[in-house]
Amino acid sequence: MFRVPFAHTDTIMHRIISTLIAVAATFAAASSSNPLRAEVTVPDEYKQGGWAIGCQAWTFTKFTVYEAIEKTAEAGGKLIEFFPDQKLSKEEPGVKWGHNASEDVVAKVKAKLAQHKIMAINYGVVGIPKDEAAARKIFEFAKKMGLRAITTESTESIDTIEKLVKEFDIQVGFHEHGRRLTHPEYKVWDPLYIRNVCDGRDPRIGACADTGHWQTSGINPVYALRLLKGRVISCHLKDKTDYGESAHDVPYGTGVGEIARCLEELKKQNFQGNISVEFEYKMENNVAEAKQCIDFVREHAR
Repeated sequence: MFRVPFAHTDTIMHRIISTLIAVAATFAAASSSNPLRAEVTVPDEYKQGGWAIGCQAWTFTKFTVYEAIEKTAEAGGKLIEFFPDQKLSKEEPGVKWGHNASEDVVAKVKAKLAQHKIMAINYGVVGIPKDEAAARKIFEFAKKMGLRAITTESTESIDTIEKLVKEFDIQVGFHEHGRRLTHPEYKVWDPLYIRNVCDGRDPRIGACADTGHWQTSGINPVYALRLLKGRVISCHLKDKTDYGESAHDVPYGTGVGEIARCLEELKKQNFQGNISVEFEYKMENNVAEAKQCIDFVREHAR
C-alpha cells in the first residue's frame, strides 16, 4: 500500500486547512456585505413603546391619500401602509395612488409624508402576477418608496415572488381574508396553508397576520400567530366584538381578540415588523378609535 511521507502529509493538511479558512472568510465577508435579511428596518424615531405602529390607509378608505396621512398623524401613528388606487387628494380626485403612479405623484406623496413625519412602510393588499415583468413594477414602486414589505394574497405567484424578493430585498407578507364557505377553493384564510406555502422559501416571505379576519374565520389569533412563528412579516391587528362574520371592529382590549396576548406572542417571537391599525367600522369618522388602538399598543411596551 502506498504511504505518504509524514512531512508531506502535514503540508497537504496545512494547505487544506488554509483553503477552508479562506473560503469561510470569503463567505463571512459576503454574508456581512449582503445579509439575507437586510430589508428596510424601522428607525427608533418611528417606534412607540418599542413597536412600529401606525395605520393601514384602508382605515380611511373613504378619504384621500393626503387625508389618510393626516388622519394617521392625528391618531398618533408614525407609519402608514398604503393600498392601491386610493384617490390622491381633494384637489386631484381623478388621480389614483399606487404602483402605476407617475414620478410627479410619487414626489407629492413623499413630500406629504415628510410634512407629517410619517414613514411609508408597506403596500397592499395588491395582486402580484406570475408574469415577472408585471410583478417587477410593484417591487420597483416599493423600492422607490423605501417600503419594507408588500402585502398580497397571490400565493400562486410564489416562484416569481421569491425571485423578486431576493433581487429587491423587499419582504412579502401573504394576507388573508375570512373563510369563504361559498368559495372552498379559497385557502389563504388558513394559517396552516400559509405556513406550508412558505416552507422552504426565502425567510423574507411570510404572513401579513390579519387577526380580525382570523376571528371571522373562527380562528384564535394567538394560536395562528404561534403557527406562523418566524414567518410573521407584518400585522393588521384587529379586535372584534365576536367571532364570525357578524362581528365588527372595536378598540383594542374591548373585544374578544385577546390583543394583549397577541402582543405578548409577538414579543416572544422577537417580531420586528410593523403593526397596522385597520379599523373597518364607523369608517366615516374613526380617528378616535384608531388613536385608542395605537395608545393600547404603546402602553404594552416591549
